[in-house]
Amino acid sequence: MAPKAPKALTGTPAAHGFSFPAEWVPHRGTWISWPRPEGISFPGKYHEAIEDIAGLIRILVTREEVHLNVPNDNYERIVRNFLRDRRVSLRRVFLHHIPTNEAWARDHGPAFVLRKRGGKTEAAIVDWGFNAWGGKYPPWDSDDNVPTRIAEELKLPVFYPRIVMEGGAVDFNGAGTVMTTTSCLLNQNRNRGLSKARIEKYLRDFYGQRHVIWLGEGIEGDDTDGHIDDLARFIDETTIAIGIETNKRDPNYAILQKARRTLENACDQDGNPFTVVELPMPKPLSYEGQRVPATYVNFYFVNGALLVPTFGHRERDRQAIRTLQKHLPKRDVIGVDCRKLIWGLGAIHCFTQQQPRF
Repeated sequence: MAPKAPKALTGTPAAHGFSFPAEWVPHRGTWISWPRPEGISFPGKYHEAIEDIAGLIRILVTREEVHLNVPNDNYERIVRNFLRDRRVSLRRVFLHHIPTNEAWARDHGPAFVLRKRGGKTEAAIVDWGFNAWGGKYPPWDSDDNVPTRIAEELKLPVFYPRIVMEGGAVDFNGAGTVMTTTSCLLNQNRNRGLSKARIEKYLRDFYGQRHVIWLGEGIEGDDTDGHIDDLARFIDETTIAIGIETNKRDPNYAILQKARRTLENACDQDGNPFTVVELPMPKPLSYEGQRVPATYVNFYFVNGALLVPTFGHRERDRQAIRTLQKHLPKRDVIGVDCRKLIWGLGAIHCFTQQQPRF
């Protein structure tokens, strides 16, 4: 029997008392869309990339559930055997027959919003539109259906904003501020004709936020038109981490310096300045002549830990981990090898979508 279609809610999450929580709130689990060998994400390196994915899941299952989207029974069997052969515990792994076009659950996955009512935490899903980063990589119909399919599985109601929005384009401090970039959200390949003011209203209404911070463009090699999760990220309500490039000849030098200056003058939802933490940038990485968007800010919060992508640059990898550990003393800051995963132009944060506890 097919799952019952979820209830479509009218109005906006903010009007119903919902808001999008910070990534560091307690998780029920992490959603991941397993890539297909015939997909476009890892050309020529699929079998290498899934080794990095197995390593990521091996760490995740020690902290929380892992929910994997696979297209059918045959894929479920293949993925289970693959993970079992690599000594990944399957005790907390749940597979769902939800087909996807590509693997980037951060962007096509559900946005879980929460509210407190009658002493209980209630959840709903926001199903933003998805068009494969401005129509770059057709087809995207299966990816676009993922949030509603997950809502069916979890029996949660759904809000439909009817505009395009990717999870990697926004980051939240959990207190009412969302951070994003003009190069992505104002790009006409997403929501042609929508003004900056209109986009801000959607961010406030459908994520339940009060304040928006706008940075400019994203880093070199980022094919998303500049996702914030490769540029700068909140690590708590009042602190933002940003990568800093020291080589003035690198294209990222000017991009990151400009973003750093903007953050110096930024304020939170109550008008207070942020503490800005500088991380190194990895040495430039290219595959077959193509620059990839390697950065340590594509980290991912899990229960009790922060997972940080590493790229085989021992000194810089360690420096990034040490810096983040200093500012997050109550969490384990863990490096996760992403040298193969980054070939798909994304790392840990791009690949995951958190389901908060409710």
